[in-house]
Amino acid sequence: MSLKSIAQHLGLSTSTVSRALNGDPDVSSDTRQRVLSAAKASGYTPNQNARRLKRGKSDIVGLVYPFQHNLIENVGFIQNTASISAVLAQENIDVFLISDAFFDQRLSFVRLIESRSVDALIVAHTQTYDPRLIYLQEIGFPFLALGRSQLPGRYAWFDFDNEAGTMIATQAALAAGHRRIAYLGGACQLNFIRQRLHGFQRAMRQAGQTINPDWLFDIPLTSYAGYQATRAMFSADVAPTAIVTDDRFTGEGVAIALQELGYRPQDIALYVYDGLPEDTTTTFEVIPIEQSTGDKVGEQIGRMTLSLLAGTPPEQLQVLWQPALGRLSTPFPPADIGDGGLTCR
Repeated sequence: MSLKSIAQHLGLSTSTVSRALNGDPDVSSDTRQRVLSAAKASGYTPNQNARRLKRGKSDIVGLVYPFQHNLIENVGFIQNTASISAVLAQENIDVFLISDAFFDQRLSFVRLIESRSVDALIVAHTQTYDPRLIYLQEIGFPFLALGRSQLPGRYAWFDFDNEAGTMIATQAALAAGHRRIAYLGGACQLNFIRQRLHGFQRAMRQAGQTINPDWLFDIPLTSYAGYQATRAMFSADVAPTAIVTDDRFTGEGVAIALQELGYRPQDIALYVYDGLPEDTTTTFEVIPIEQSTGDKVGEQIGRMTLSLLAGTPPEQLQVLWQPALGRLSTPFPPADIGDGGLTCR
């Protein structure tokens, strides 16, 4: 049944039926309910393209995410994207995934904005000074940043307290008696990487501990890089007794190397942000720095995006979630590490 047929059936004008279907507040609630019931009974489906054109909206949100070789392997990313899409789909809004190279000054999404192909952007993996966010703020385009950045104006963001995560992990290692603690972080200017490094440094500084520069790494966020760094550390006469990593893939490489070298969790305490990948092959147990599941994160981001599209001021859309420290499934007493650290095998 067409819009015109519904109008004739109800004895209403076509414009009244159209306004009722579009939620026009000038249409009475009784009339709106009659129109909605008739449309549902007839199986009427509005022409979405026509509705979008009339409203000047695309009903599309772009998710800007820097391309990485292991992106599709990241279960958390897939869960996040699926949950965001599910929340927005309830309001007939679609999600475009926009691949964006790290530090690409060309800003791949500009064409989509200029052509009005998207109504808002969700921008992931923010930098401390992010040219993408600066541009969006300058032109007044609505966006939700997944991670905080240093911007001149107020903006909407969702983030985890990354500094707190590595800080509580390092404090736990210190409380267990460890003094020789290594840190493996990403070689990148992304804000969450810098925040996690600051958490480690802050915990060590507050405990009056000196950070060994030979045990402080900035490496690619890959399993291979974590593996190579660990083999290098443990080729020396004295090695760390605890290791903190800021990424699950790096942590996986560390765990594989430690297992190959014959170490056990009671020998080396390994703290891994987000825990090991679900499909890891290593059986070396780690202590995860846990964040909420991808589903819950995606749902939160989806709800915030809907609020942004509804006109909620960006300063009212700022959410910071706290991480927590997990534990080994089999608790081990701290190793007797002494003052000289663990001697490598």
